[in-house]
Amino acid sequence: MLWFASNGIMPNLVSAFGLTESAVGHLTSAVQFGFIMGTLVFAILSIADRFSPSKVFLSCALLGALFNLGVIWEGNSLVTLLAFRFCTGFFLAGIYPVGMKIAADYFEKGLGKSLGFLVGALVVGTAFPHLLNEMTHTLSWVSVLVGTSSLAVLGGVLMVSLVPDGPFRKPSQKLHLSAFLKVFQNGKFRSAAFGYFGHMWELYAFWAFVPLMLKTYNMTHPTTTFNIPLLAFFIIAIGGLDCVLGGYLAEALGTKRVAFVALLLSGICCLVSPLLFAQTSEVVFVAFLLFWGMVVIADSPLFSTLVAQNALPELKGTALTIVNCVGFAITIVSIQLLNGLNTFTISNKMYMVLALGPFLGLLALVRKR
Repeated sequence: MLWFASNGIMPNLVSAFGLTESAVGHLTSAVQFGFIMGTLVFAILSIADRFSPSKVFLSCALLGALFNLGVIWEGNSLVTLLAFRFCTGFFLAGIYPVGMKIAADYFEKGLGKSLGFLVGALVVGTAFPHLLNEMTHTLSWVSVLVGTSSLAVLGGVLMVSLVPDGPFRKPSQKLHLSAFLKVFQNGKFRSAAFGYFGHMWELYAFWAFVPLMLKTYNMTHPTTTFNIPLLAFFIIAIGGLDCVLGGYLAEALGTKRVAFVALLLSGICCLVSPLLFAQTSEVVFVAFLLFWGMVVIADSPLFSTLVAQNALPELKGTALTIVNCVGFAITIVSIQLLNGLNTFTISNKMYMVLALGPFLGLLALVRKR
């Protein structure tokens, strides 16, 4: 929820602090950049493998919630807002990959299913600020930030209280400064990691621009009156269900196979998206975005499963953190690319560039070692 808190209340932030429409891309990228720096520090210091993951999770949840509340400050400018979002992203590095590390410490078998539930919860949390924004006619945008921070603190407390270190945890006793290169020496690990990188090129750019897609359709078809915050919530949140479904399918059909199909379908959605903006049925358009919202995230827990399964046990948390670090660095490029294209063109064909990630990810999965 901390991740997209600013996106869910973007119209309010624009009005309150005199921001431009391009701020949505900059604020999203600030979180991504903070997350990248955080994961880099966590990976170099092997935080998730050297210390209790549950305690790391709690500490970062508290600090992330604190910086999320910084957006409320009345004296904010774009610079300070970017700084607060950067710090929030930095401490998210101790929540998302560490949460996957905790799951991996509890499951040697069925990890895909457990990560499906974990990433599914992340997806719903990502969408939640849009739902809170839909309620801002009764709740202020400040309440949205207070609410997301409070729930982050609650999640951290529940984690450290109810989820002790897992039975399969193999703590590392020393720093592994060469881990960044060492983990990529395994061919199967590289295949999973590069598949994940292709998936990440598309994922966060799609999530960040869902409200703009709905707004563009509204403007192109004046008779359409979308409830944009509510629809954005459902389009993103429905992916949480597909993460769970993907986990069960992976047990029956194979993790790599299900990840491949999901990545292929999301790539197809990128390529055909311009056609959907042109058709007149709003039901078809929303159904397409819901389907895209499902397949764009379904492969995420599966790639993380493949990464965890092909990493050295004592470097599992560090490996997950490293892959997250590179993956989220890629999201900055794709988000800023769409941001720039949106400034210079009104063509809806710009979303086709997101297909580049799935295409390269699919190549990584099928490439022979």
